[in-house]
Amino acid sequence: MIGAVLSALGRLEHFRPAEAGEFTRRAFDNGRLDLTTVEGLADLIGAETEAQRRQAVRQLQGFLGDRAESWRVRLIEALALVEAGIDFSDEADVPEDVLRPALEIASAVEAEMSEALASAARGERLREGLVVVIAGPPNVGKSTLLNRLAKRDAAIVSPVAGTTRDVIEVHLDLDGYPVTVLDTAGIRMSEDPVEQEGVRRARERARSADLVLWVVDASEGSRSGPLASGLEAEFHNVQMWIIRNKSDLATPPAGEDRSEVEPATFLLSALSGEGLDVLVRALSVFAAKSFGAGEPALVTRERQRHALAEAVAALRRAKPEASAGREDLLAEELRLAAHALGRLTGRIDVEEVLDVIFRDFCIGK
Repeated sequence: MIGAVLSALGRLEHFRPAEAGEFTRRAFDNGRLDLTTVEGLADLIGAETEAQRRQAVRQLQGFLGDRAESWRVRLIEALALVEAGIDFSDEADVPEDVLRPALEIASAVEAEMSEALASAARGERLREGLVVVIAGPPNVGKSTLLNRLAKRDAAIVSPVAGTTRDVIEVHLDLDGYPVTVLDTAGIRMSEDPVEQEGVRRARERARSADLVLWVVDASEGSRSGPLASGLEAEFHNVQMWIIRNKSDLATPPAGEDRSEVEPATFLLSALSGEGLDVLVRALSVFAAKSFGAGEPALVTRERQRHALAEAVAALRRAKPEASAGREDLLAEELRLAAHALGRLTGRIDVEEVLDVIFRDFCIGK
C-alpha cells in the first residue's frame, strides 16, 4: 500500500522521493539547525537505550551548539577589541587598554571549553556503548553465556572445541545504558590457521575492552584468570572479572555465592541460568559507574572534541603572544579559536568581527 502511494506521487509533475537526510540538510542550510543539532538528530534516530536517547535529545535541543555559539560570540568580541587596538588606536571611542578585557574573555572561554573537554570521553562512550568481551579457554561456556545475556541464540553452542572462530556482537540495554557484549574464540595454541586468526582477534578485542569476563570451568576446579594461559602481561591494564561457569557440575554447589567473598569472581551456570542475575546486576552497576552520574557531557562525538581541542590550543597560544606585546599574533590566535568553534557548529562569518568593531565603537560616524 505504501509503495503504491509513493509510486503514484512519483508520477506527478515536480514530485520526487526525498534524498537521504534532505529535509535535515535544508533545515541546516536555512539556519534552523547547526551541525551539533544535526548530529543530535542522527544520534536520536540511532539511540538504542534511554540514556542514549536523553543525550541525543540534549544535543538536538542545542546543549552543545548554543554553548559553542556563545563562546564564539565572546571570542569575536575579544578579537574586535584587539583589532580595534591595532587598527583604530587613534580613535577617541577606543579605550587605551583593550588587551586586558580581551584576555579576560579569552581566559574565561578557555576554562569553560577545557571543562567540556574533560567530560568528552564520557559523552562519546555513552553514544558508542561500553564494550564487554567474553574470553577464556575453549569449551568453558562462553557462547552459552552470551546467549543467556542476549536472551536468544546469538552464538552457536557446540561441545566441539574451537567452534567459535569469529567475534560475535550482541547489544544490550542494561538499566538504560548501552553495552556491547562480544563472544570470542577460545584462547589456546592451535595449528589450525583459521582458529589462530580467531584467537588473534579474541586477544585483540580483549585488550581494548572496557571489561573482560574471563570464563573458566568451575567443574574442573579452575579459579584463575588469564594467569593460567600465560596472558597476565598482555591483559594487565584491562579490568577483568572471573566467571566460574558450570557451577551445576562443580563443588561447592551453585547455591553458594562466591561473589560476596571475591567481588571480581562470579559463580554461575550459563546452562541453567542460576547465578546469572548476580552477574547482570553487577554489569548494570559497572555501566552506571562508567558513564558517571554528574553533569551531562557536552561533547558526544570525536569531531566535536577535535574542534574544541583546536580552539583551546589556540587560546593557550594566545597568552604568550599577549605577554610579548605581539598583538597581531594574539589576534590571529583568537581568530583561529573562533574559526574552530565556527566549524563545530557549521556557522563561520569573518565579517562579524568588523560588525562588532563598528557597532561597539561607533567608528566612522
